[in-house]
Amino acid sequence: MLTKTFINTKIFQTSTFRLAAIYLLVFAVSAGSLLGYVYYTTVGLLERQTEDTIHAEIMGLADQYKLLGLAGLLDSINRRSSESNGEIYLLVGPDGKRVVGNLATMPPEITEDQIWSDFQISVGKEPNVVQHTARGFQVQLANEYELLVGRDVQELRQFRDLIREALAWAVGMSLVLGLGGGYMMSRNFLRRVDGISDATQTIMEGNLSGRMPVTGANDELDRLARSLNTMLSQIERLMTGMKEVTSNVAHDLRTPLTRMRARVEAALRQENKAEYKQALDQTIEECDQLLRTFNALLSIAQAEAGQMRQGLQALDLHEILIDVVELYQPLVEEAGGTLTLGESPPMRIRGDRQLIAQVLNNLIDNAMKYGETTEGQGAIIDVRGSTSDNMAVIEVADHGRGIASDDRERVLGRFVRLDQSRTKPGNGLGLSLVASVMTLHSGSLQLEDNNPGLRAVLRLPLLD
Repeated sequence: MLTKTFINTKIFQTSTFRLAAIYLLVFAVSAGSLLGYVYYTTVGLLERQTEDTIHAEIMGLADQYKLLGLAGLLDSINRRSSESNGEIYLLVGPDGKRVVGNLATMPPEITEDQIWSDFQISVGKEPNVVQHTARGFQVQLANEYELLVGRDVQELRQFRDLIREALAWAVGMSLVLGLGGGYMMSRNFLRRVDGISDATQTIMEGNLSGRMPVTGANDELDRLARSLNTMLSQIERLMTGMKEVTSNVAHDLRTPLTRMRARVEAALRQENKAEYKQALDQTIEECDQLLRTFNALLSIAQAEAGQMRQGLQALDLHEILIDVVELYQPLVEEAGGTLTLGESPPMRIRGDRQLIAQVLNNLIDNAMKYGETTEGQGAIIDVRGSTSDNMAVIEVADHGRGIASDDRERVLGRFVRLDQSRTKPGNGLGLSLVASVMTLHSGSLQLEDNNPGLRAVLRLPLLD
């Protein structure tokens, strides 16, 4: 129960914890090596200095023994051993008894086969006598005299033990804090991953509105979550669009198919060749309209899926504008309207010439249908091109009834037709195709008020 409550064993299987453990191991080895070097250089230097001092001292006394004899050596040892500076002196005669010095007897730890030895000495007076560690150097003098010179190294050994303890604590605390930090980071990482997994499970169960949690830390997980959320929004939009298309297609096709069937049945009942021909002509016309609807749906689907990006190439929008306007001018004038092309500088973009032309065709065709100023009078359509902020801008404006601001976003959907357009031919896919092609080209479509009328503004990125 404690394991389930306080320790999540999955944390130890996360890459974050393993990475933290590896970094901790590398840090512990590096820190241990560094601290070991500090220990060796500090404590080792002090011990070597102590030994060098003792060695120099005993060499000096040996030289005095050679020059001044036993009397000079005794005098020097008496003087030096009387000072309370932690120095230790002992001269032992041939009989093994003390001759002079501040030690009573030769320490038992010292043997003949050892030159340097550590031994215990008593420091202080009764009842406050304590044992200290000393380090000494033993040398054989002439006439079987033995000289021991040493120094109290108790403080040095305490300092060495203190450094060792500090090193052990430092490494131990580093391991504990490192493991604790790794555990905390892994727990936080695992919590966020679990949140993403839960959101994924929710989406897999059919809730396409579910999104990955974003904490606001702006780290790699937040960037991943935002990318996934953008992808999920696109998928949700496509799925919603597919459902709407399915519903709209079923609804919009039912009427013409029913009408076609009724017309054919009526013609069959008449048994008249003229009725047959008229029914067939009307059926062909209905079929052409259905094919146009399906072709528009296919073009929209391909544009939204990005399947046409392979055909994008460098082209000049100015040339396309001239061609489209020249194509539509006779048709507009025949309908009693006017179509003019204003100033349009060269605008090089990367795109599909056929799709861009189809976009302009759709916008001009809509302006012809719904841009009439009065009953019976054709539409006045103005087309112009310009550049702004490294974007190519194309405007197609009319002076008709326009579209209310509340409906401008809605008319970009599939099969959307406003009440005033029900009497006009069409399938409600023109503006939806324009918006999809603009998305394919990393551009945008914006519908604005032309006071009066409607102005469709296309923005496409210019080539550098």
